Amino acid sequence: MTSTDGRQKWLTVAEELATALRVDAAERDRRGAEPVAEVDALRRSGVLAIGDWATQQAVTRVVGAADANVGHLLGYHYLQVWRTGLFGRDGVTSGAETFWAGVSNPLDAALELRPVDGGYEVTGRKTFATGASVADRLVVSATRTDTGDKVTFVLDAKADGITYAGDWDNIGQRLTASGGVVFDRVHVPADQVLGAHDETNPRLSLAALGFQLVLAQLYVAMAEGALAEAARYTRTTTRPWFLSGVDSATADPYVLATYGELVADAQAAGLLADHASERLRHASERGADLTADERADTAAAISSAKVVATKVANQTTSRVFELCGARATAAGYAFDRFWRNARTLTLHDPVAYKAREVGAHFLTGEHAPFTGYS
Repeated sequence: MTSTDGRQKWLTVAEELATALRVDAAERDRRGAEPVAEVDALRRSGVLAIGDWATQQAVTRVVGAADANVGHLLGYHYLQVWRTGLFGRDGVTSGAETFWAGVSNPLDAALELRPVDGGYEVTGRKTFATGASVADRLVVSATRTDTGDKVTFVLDAKADGITYAGDWDNIGQRLTASGGVVFDRVHVPADQVLGAHDETNPRLSLAALGFQLVLAQLYVAMAEGALAEAARYTRTTTRPWFLSGVDSATADPYVLATYGELVADAQAAGLLADHASERLRHASERGADLTADERADTAAAISSAKVVATKVANQTTSRVFELCGARATAAGYAFDRFWRNARTLTLHDPVAYKAREVGAHFLTGEHAPFTGYS
């Protein structure tokens, strides 16, 4: 556990990092380059080495509010480090300046792992792999050709035979390097294999819930970032409507009420995401004693957070334009990046299925199935 002073130290570092990221966030979004400089900034700040769960969550939110792309990369880095621990392998993720990414899109079972002398060879292509092209180390999942088992292992991101397609051109999250990865007979040492997936093991199944939690936290961060940026504009630039009878937009009762609603929604979503985070932390710490019922309760909490955070992110990033006015649609302000990022990332997997899981758990006690998304 991290002390209160230690957590505050990292939050201060995160705020400094966020301040620097905001300066040219719009320009970097327009360029859409590989996030090499952004990952270097994470390394220099020291936040990659944070080990305390709650501090990781808080820092991800602070960074994600300033730049959702960098928050995405950081949240997934923490996720991959934690994910390796589910297999009970200590020391795999050592290195305070090492940036981790994953190659394990659940619906893209395109990688084959073939046994060879000294380990395995992996071959195939994955369509999406956030942060992989700028990573130092990768957590990869592939299917063994001899047994059909799905196996997870770690690799040097610059290993011979790995190439990055550089084909991520979506409307949002442009700086997340989320394009494809090609493996051409890449050697996997036997000691880098973490283990095989066990669809009946509640603890190993937590990895999917970790991904969902990171997404929920990022959605909240997007809403918080859009509100913060809109507030700065409203305070300094937005003109009061001529029928309002007030001298500034910050005195307009409709502007104040709309901000109040959006802020309250974002705060509620944030508290729900933090509650879900604590549930997952507790489940993870239960180790092999984690029961199926406990796992189901954790999944429902995370799905609830994601349902709410999705609505809040998409609503907030759209409605901030109403608070800023027509001039705020000028390209130079780049307010659209918040909506584009939210609209892109909230399509990661259908939120309707998360709502269905919550409803079924509430009404009948049904457990969410163990999948790559639940």
